Amino acid sequence: MTTEIMAWPPAAGLDAFDWRISMAQVASGGPFSVFAGIDRTLTVLAGTMRLAAGDAEPVALSPLSQPYAFPGDVDTEARLIDGPVLDFNVMTRRGRVSHAVERLSFSEPTEIVLGEGISLIFVASGAARMDGEAVAAFDTLYQDDGTARLKIEPTAPLSLLLVTIRLT
Repeated sequence: MTTEIMAWPPAAGLDAFDWRISMAQVASGGPFSVFAGIDRTLTVLAGTMRLAAGDAEPVALSPLSQPYAFPGDVDTEARLIDGPVLDFNVMTRRGRVSHAVERLSFSEPTEIVLGEGISLIFVASGAARMDGEAVAAFDTLYQDDGTARLKIEPTAPLSLLLVTIRLT
């Protein structure tokens, strides 16, 4: 089961988006959908899986792993380890848009600088005040007007996914 968080252009179908961000509940292992001309990054939020994408060596992914980037147009298969998985997906249309995903963890107040392009901050776990606004797990913040500074004050150990999207 997949939940779309945001896509561009709005209401674009799976064959027409420039970029798409979603979460998926994966109840059993098996093949992934193939998306021609799409680059993907998958980050595990809960559970553990072994992912085999194309000819690349299979990788184990868990909530402690870094995001894993792979082409969406290669045969990809997941094997679940110890039950269901919740994952976070970023997909961009190759040749039009590119993306990067970073996992950041904080327990003390800090400030981060958001770069050029579109920035999305997804709260993977924990809670915080960001520029005075309360955020909790699965909240998403969106910034599309270039560089900015963001003050982060964790109220619980915090794990964020910073997504940067740029036109190519």
